[in-house]
Amino acid sequence: MSEADLEWVKVGHVDDLPEGRVKTVTPRNISICLSHFDGQWAAMDNKCPHQGGPLGEGSIETGVDGQCWMRCPWHGWDFHPLTGAPPGGHEDTGQQLYPVKILDSEVFVGLEPEPEHQRTTTDVMAETMVNWGVKSVFGMVGHSNLGLADAIRRRVSDGELRYFGVRHEGAAAFAASAYGKLTGMPAACLTIAGPGATNLLTGMWDAKVDRAPVLALTGQVQTQVFGPGAFQDINLKSAFEAVSKFSQPVLTTSNHAELMTLACKSAIVERDVAHLIFPDDVQTIPSDAKAGSPQGRIGEDVVVPSEDALEAASDLIQNAKRPIIVMGHGAVSARNAVIELAERLGAPVMTTFKGKGLIADDHPNAAGVLGRSGTPIASWFMNESDLILSLGSSFANHTGIDRSKPIIQVDFERMQLGKFHPVKLPIWGEIGAFCRAICERLDPRSDDRQVKELTERWAMWREEKRTRLAEERGQGVSSVALFDVLSELCPADAIIAVDVGNNTYSFGRYFETTGQRVLMSGYLGSIGFALPAAMGAWAATQDVAEFAGRKVVSISGDGGFGQYPMEFATLVKYGMNITHVLLNNAELGKISKEQRAGEWPVWETNLHNPSFAAYARLCGGHGAKVTETADLKEAIATALNADKPALVEVMTDAELV
Repeated sequence: MSEADLEWVKVGHVDDLPEGRVKTVTPRNISICLSHFDGQWAAMDNKCPHQGGPLGEGSIETGVDGQCWMRCPWHGWDFHPLTGAPPGGHEDTGQQLYPVKILDSEVFVGLEPEPEHQRTTTDVMAETMVNWGVKSVFGMVGHSNLGLADAIRRRVSDGELRYFGVRHEGAAAFAASAYGKLTGMPAACLTIAGPGATNLLTGMWDAKVDRAPVLALTGQVQTQVFGPGAFQDINLKSAFEAVSKFSQPVLTTSNHAELMTLACKSAIVERDVAHLIFPDDVQTIPSDAKAGSPQGRIGEDVVVPSEDALEAASDLIQNAKRPIIVMGHGAVSARNAVIELAERLGAPVMTTFKGKGLIADDHPNAAGVLGRSGTPIASWFMNESDLILSLGSSFANHTGIDRSKPIIQVDFERMQLGKFHPVKLPIWGEIGAFCRAICERLDPRSDDRQVKELTERWAMWREEKRTRLAEERGQGVSSVALFDVLSELCPADAIIAVDVGNNTYSFGRYFETTGQRVLMSGYLGSIGFALPAAMGAWAATQDVAEFAGRKVVSISGDGGFGQYPMEFATLVKYGMNITHVLLNNAELGKISKEQRAGEWPVWETNLHNPSFAAYARLCGGHGAKVTETADLKEAIATALNADKPALVEVMTDAELV
């Protein structure tokens, strides 16, 4: 090709590269080694043919024969600095050369016209992923996922995906888990091989035990070095075997569209983790295969209970004088149907802690949260009940369901029925279908006694909270005061991500929901969940019409925020106007409390903290510090109304929780 047909791309100034040196330049994304030797300039393929080492990071050295050679920095192989030819006896033919010219002291490299992008296996898989409804990817781009990352980049450029580059892969996993909990659809996590992949595991377990769909996409070393112990080579299929419902390597011989289809389908249908392993060399294999789609691959998820089960349930409910409903997170998609049934029965609805917010606390049938993080309202109605209707609840030891009572348990997971102990009537079916069928069988109750009692019990509990509001020890703001203000100011349609610790228990007790959706690390109970989860929720507000425009709030202690503090900078980077409320008591307060309760010395639970408010401002967000109860309202209102990421650091009393 003649010089006139080439595209001449500037790669620097002659003063940028002294005589006898080499450097890497990247005109038009092509990695080139530029050398300056013996008064001449040369440009050649930057990749050593043996291990792909970057020649531009090497050096020009004199060999034992007195000849100067350009030496690969990875394993010492030599090439002539101007011709790219190896010494005699090497099996390779040398490096590809590119024309170089100097114009007005500027260095230019001649490139052939850029060819059209050749579609690859990862293009096919990224297109399939989009077809299955994946809209957001959280992750980190690195050396063993570059081909896959470029395929994702193309989908982002076309407006089919959103990508959020995080500072730690663990945050990507929690963000994807929260996204799945909120929407019922998977987000994806992108990592490199080895440590990048293993950093996902905590968040993946959070998704698995809370039944959230997630798609994990991990890079891997080249297939030719599987097994012998290459750098960052670990058995990823084995590492993810326990946490994933589906885990498979992507091979040259794979049906790539079908493999991604099975991964997406597994995540959605099983509400679990699906994992694909992408060896480095497989990611860029050319492919003209058609992308997969969900068309004809997935059915409706409505399982209607049997007539016999519905008849038995109707009889039990009709004969009960004080029926109650316990709604767990498993009923999230059927919450409106559950509330309609409660209204028909005049029955109190209490939620498990994971289910907080599924019925607003200002609803006439709401009884608050049951269990250790709950209210005395729910406990009182549990004690007085003569029939428990458990809908999507887990019966975990934190829940507080009285197993001695007659229980009707409804769940779409058969293994959840009577999981820990026998129940009076286990019913397999989708909860919404059950509620609608029971409503058709039962006339509305005229007895509104329990609804009136609910009003009375809420009044008693609110009076108790007012008493606790008056408690001051001069050692920080009480959690009661904080959540009283947040209850007043938080938008009714907000999405709230809650961390683990004393802040969690206080939130369960004192925050009164008015329609907010609440996200938490339920079964796993992992500290550090809140801020990354808020990132996942914010992404959902951009992807899903149901959540568009809704405010996202996250709540943590200082211990929880300290797990992923750099993700606040991620919020700023992507303009996520999340409001984070941080309860700072300079200790792991929940653990201190457990040490005291167990009659252990309080040991190593104190924390040395920076000013988190100042840190938020350094990141480019809004940061405010509150030391007095009187300042809470203004600080939180300002943060909620900020048009950028905001953090309110509240100096709290570790004992007033």
